Amino acid sequence: MIKPFMLAAALLLLAQPAFAQQPVQITSDLFTVDEKTQEAVFTGNVVVIHPTVKVWADKVVAIYGDAGPSDIESFVASGSVKLENDEQTATGDQAVFTPGDQLLRLTGNVVVINASGTIQAGELVVNLATNVSTFTSSGSGGRVTGVFTSQ
Repeated sequence: MIKPFMLAAALLLLAQPAFAQQPVQITSDLFTVDEKTQEAVFTGNVVVIHPTVKVWADKVVAIYGDAGPSDIESFVASGSVKLENDEQTATGDQAVFTPGDQLLRLTGNVVVINASGTIQAGELVVNLATNVSTFTSSGSGGRVTGVFTSQ
């Protein structure tokens, strides 16, 4: 069974105050913080390594609230995005996580692969509050496709 919510749950850890208590390594070519816009931006070959998930992207932007960096309002990874945990890998053009509504959106050439199969779609939306994952086709006539291995 494809379990994209496992990746989303791991990504959720990136946006919680407890994240600061976990060992996390973030590397990039450039890092800027803009206190006025409340954005932390990692650019160029970004790799986020957390004990439960790895994220690769060309750019990662964390927008935080008035309480500072532990008050994440959104987490956006863009450009050749890859999310990986022990059970599966998901790729797409952009991943957006918003803690307020508990939604993770992976868009653009989405591919989710695990031991039981592969799903390709235009978009994957994972609702962490309900544990419902929805794959949708791209608007250009593409379809959601899946290839599954019986066990």
